[in-house]
Amino acid sequence: MAQGELKSSVLNRKRNPKSPVASRSSKRQKIAEHRKSLPIASEEEHLIKAVQKNDILIIVGETGSGKTTQLPQFLFNAGFCREGKMVGITQPRRIAALTIAKRVAEECDVPLGQKVGYAVRFDDTTSSSTRLKYMTDGFLLREALVDRLLSRYSVIIIDEAHERTVHTDVLLALLKKVQRERSEIGGGVLRGCQGRKVSPLKLIIMSASLDARVFCDYYGGAKDFHVEGRQFDVDIFYTVHPETDYVDAALNTIFQIHSEEEEGDILVFLTGQEEIESVERLVQEKLQHLPEDERKLLPLAIFSALPSEQQMRVFAPAPIGSRKVVLATNIAETSITIPGIRYVVDSGVVKARTYDPNKGMETLDVVPVSKAQAIQRSGRAGREGYGKSFHLYPERDFWKLEDSTKPEIKRCNLSNVILQLKALGIDDIVGFDFIDKPSRSAIVKALAELHLLGALTDDCKLAKPAGEQMARLPLKPVYSRALILANQFNCLEEMLITVAMLSARTSRNHFVSVEGDHLTYLSVYRELDEFLEERKAENSEAKAEKNMRKWCKDNFVNSRSLKHARDIYRQIRGNVEQMGFNVSSCGDDMLEYRKCLAASFFLKAAQRQMDGTYRALESGEIVHIHPSSVLFRSKPECVIFDELMQTSQKYINNLTRIDPLWLAESALIITKQMSDFNASCLNTTSVLSLV
Repeated sequence: MAQGELKSSVLNRKRNPKSPVASRSSKRQKIAEHRKSLPIASEEEHLIKAVQKNDILIIVGETGSGKTTQLPQFLFNAGFCREGKMVGITQPRRIAALTIAKRVAEECDVPLGQKVGYAVRFDDTTSSSTRLKYMTDGFLLREALVDRLLSRYSVIIIDEAHERTVHTDVLLALLKKVQRERSEIGGGVLRGCQGRKVSPLKLIIMSASLDARVFCDYYGGAKDFHVEGRQFDVDIFYTVHPETDYVDAALNTIFQIHSEEEEGDILVFLTGQEEIESVERLVQEKLQHLPEDERKLLPLAIFSALPSEQQMRVFAPAPIGSRKVVLATNIAETSITIPGIRYVVDSGVVKARTYDPNKGMETLDVVPVSKAQAIQRSGRAGREGYGKSFHLYPERDFWKLEDSTKPEIKRCNLSNVILQLKALGIDDIVGFDFIDKPSRSAIVKALAELHLLGALTDDCKLAKPAGEQMARLPLKPVYSRALILANQFNCLEEMLITVAMLSARTSRNHFVSVEGDHLTYLSVYRELDEFLEERKAENSEAKAEKNMRKWCKDNFVNSRSLKHARDIYRQIRGNVEQMGFNVSSCGDDMLEYRKCLAASFFLKAAQRQMDGTYRALESGEIVHIHPSSVLFRSKPECVIFDELMQTSQKYINNLTRIDPLWLAESALIITKQMSDFNASCLNTTSVLSLV
């Protein structure tokens, strides 16, 4: 029978040898029809004229308008990419840059990385032939370190500007300055731009929010252009009473939709990785108790720490006869469109990180979404057809929500932002033209922290070479300092692994080092390396991936996070090697490594108190060791930590036991540096005007 089927198949192919070509032609036709059906298609001529007449244009494009995929193609066709110039499009999130670039490459019928490419931290597919470049806002900011006038771009589009991420806010101000300077040059060739002709820059700000006044006012009355969206009707449902357990309510709603509603995929908004993975597991467990014909539900996760190839799984259609349930953070609110979604389940909450500069402490709280976020979430159900949105809170609570989310720049640690600005030659941080100015205490705190880390001199200038090196690394300043010191302590290999594991927030179950979490991370990474090395000769890449997942499962380690950590390690190792660092290892000499940790994280040290609590030495806060730390029960005398967070209590996490004497030298340095800093930097007129 099998041979007969195969023969029939071969005969069919012979009779229709052009079927692959016909299939490709059919696909091209469908893409062309889709593009023509988008609301923005009828506005192409008007949009191009508006861009030609205005150096700054604010585009308000409602959901489904097609602005993100189509406008760059319009600009390309209108000649804005002549003479090797590019159109750059920024996104707040890497997954959006990846998926949109792939879609536009498909529409242009070109391989990704040629005419159309994307560039995000640790992943750059662009080439010398790239003309439409999708990237994260942070990537463009780092690109400005090398080319301060961004001379390769004729047009820069800031997409999803309404999200007001800290990098978006900095770019809005930086591009205003770049645009002014390029206009003054007037088409000349400027040294430092690799001999490129520098023409005036066109700047387009795109927002899904109907209120574009804040951007129009910021750019001195810039013209705004409205593009209608394509949104199908969405029925909104609320609960009668508040839900005491929104996770359980979400789980019940998923199965209610699956059993009672028509076909269509489900999108569920949750607060973070741990919650998503818990619901994913619960869905799989509950499916096992259903009849065979009711199990056709495929749970998929999407959150920022998930490796890119696993994030992409949510965009594939569900198997025939099945539906997928996508468990997402707010990453899926606006930046990306997941095909097939007809139902949305909104938990009504989001995990928000807020920084208190006076205490040097971050608070990670689950807080209600804003009205704008709730509306965006429900809109996800109406992108492809009629949909339904189930909000797990009463309607009266919706009207109590804040209208919009507080800009990130007003609630985050500014040290990384200020380091980037200093590296860009912007010394007057206080006078910098932020669209919303951060608090005075946040600026002063960040300047002081960067000075103590050796990134700034006593007069608040970028230190050479340390500050320049730290700015080049796509990491938190404290992590960058750790790598620079590790190069001197001859334990750079170990510190690279540590920083990668901390950046990926990797779990460390089953592995315990009595010295603390950093050494435990190191042990996890090395054990996996050994395991994979032993099987390297016999394994293909796919088999190695399978072996890694099995090893992680056997050792109770999160395979997604560990794979992400390995990707980060490879990238930052390449960064430090380009900077001329020698990636040496201290082997099993953990004493030297721990001394390096103490020297690197000296601002994050804590001393045990008589009652078993700890006092954070920099802020004086009384804190507790987080229960997830391997040092939770051992209560060492002195530790350094990576995070000071407030949830139910004030916790320190990611700890290593150190000798208090190791901090003595750092304490003397701190005292002298702060004395010099207060005298020469904080007493300047610009900072005093804030305080």
